[in-house]
Amino acid sequence: MLTRLPILTKKFDWLFLLIVVIPTFLSVIYFVFLASDVYISESKFVVRSPEKPAATGLGVMLKSAGFSNAGDEVYAAKDYVVSRDALRALNDRDYFTKSYDNENISIFDRFNPTGVSGSFEDLYKYYTQKVAVEHDTASSITKLTVRAYSASDARAINEKLLEMAEATVNKLNERGRRDLIHFAQAEVSDAQAKAQAAGAALAAFRNKEGVVDPEKQALLQAQMISKLQDELIAAKTQRAQLRKFAPRNSQVQVVDTQIAELEQEIADQTRMVAGDRKSLAGNAAEYQRLQLATQFADKQLASSMSSLEEAKNEARRKQAYVERIVEPNLPDSPLEPRRFRSVLATLLISLIGWGVAKMLIAGVREHVG
Repeated sequence: MLTRLPILTKKFDWLFLLIVVIPTFLSVIYFVFLASDVYISESKFVVRSPEKPAATGLGVMLKSAGFSNAGDEVYAAKDYVVSRDALRALNDRDYFTKSYDNENISIFDRFNPTGVSGSFEDLYKYYTQKVAVEHDTASSITKLTVRAYSASDARAINEKLLEMAEATVNKLNERGRRDLIHFAQAEVSDAQAKAQAAGAALAAFRNKEGVVDPEKQALLQAQMISKLQDELIAAKTQRAQLRKFAPRNSQVQVVDTQIAELEQEIADQTRMVAGDRKSLAGNAAEYQRLQLATQFADKQLASSMSSLEEAKNEARRKQAYVERIVEPNLPDSPLEPRRFRSVLATLLISLIGWGVAKMLIAGVREHVG
């Protein structure tokens, strides 16, 4: 009887037991009796922004107003959902930790089964295993998947993460809109200050010199001088006639006085138009400079205000929106673990490993022999 024991031991395939039987038995124990049911909640959304139609007539015919995909906001929302900041916000008052660390979950599946307070990095690694975000570039649809050990937790966490993604997009919109309008508003304020300064300088010049418009006033003065010159010519003609026909007439003296007054008035009016630094001609150059500065400042202000309106329109056009295509669902049955498939996969992989090991051992024995 003792002589048969080595024969039985030799015939028994310990390698098959080690590579196939034990792993398959352990997988049956885990997947059938120990693994917790996993509920999966999915939601789908897209991020869109109003699309500005083309300005040309051909562009309007070829491309109508609609919505375009907001690529930057999509990736920002996607990266935020799987970030540490998202986990920190989601785990407010230990919400996430309590959902994945309780006695109803298998000790092999729960977070921190030992009861020792785990680090945030450990929690984040666990979080990335339960939350997944996939973005389809072809359809621009983003799918958010949450795995939890109760249907209500799966949907609640999915809903919270979706709201956080929407808040992220809205925050980016508000920041971009605020920055865009802020710079345009700063240009308007600067242009307003320059326009006010130019207007004040022009008004101060008018008050100081006592003129409204030197060019217009010079024109009026020239017309007045022309009129005085006409009167002077008429007075000289009258005096010549009086001296010729009535030299002793007392009117000759009156006309002489009139001529002298006209000549003096013409000289005074001419000096007002041109002749010294305070004349209208001397003030015209400074007035034109101030007037040009005022006109330029006014045009710059109008341009800045137009740019501000364009910035507001651009901010509205670049507004991104999160549109939910599929709301977070409440799973009515667990989808994982796939127990039979997992056990079968373990068996097949074990058999393949066992076959490879047998071939290697046989080759080694043949080579040694």
